[in-house]
Amino acid sequence: MTEARPHVTVTDDPTRSAFVGTLDDGTFAGGAYYHRLGATVIFTHTEVEPELEGQGIGSQLAAGALGLVRSAGDTVVPLCPFIRAYMAKHDEYDDLLKTFTDFGTRTAGPGAE
Repeated sequence: MTEARPHVTVTDDPTRSAFVGTLDDGTFAGGAYYHRLGATVIFTHTEVEPELEGQGIGSQLAAGALGLVRSAGDTVVPLCPFIRAYMAKHDEYDDLLKTFTDFGTRTAGPGAE
């Protein structure tokens, strides 16, 4: 029998420059840290509390942060290795990329050599 994974709620905390993940009981689960340049969110680092690692927290944090970026109409530059890897596996977030060259794993689009 598999254990249920904890549910994470993600909110933007501009004072921390982070999208913050909290568990249903209010426990801090982790953060996806960023710098903003206008409407561009540059993800720099993501971390999950050590005692919660391996439970899908990071993926929920990434999905929640990218969803908040999308709802704000902003774009992303994924410098953080975790966010970059998450986006590489989930092409539904390609529209958030500032440019494909910011990402480095996709082609530049139609007509590219």
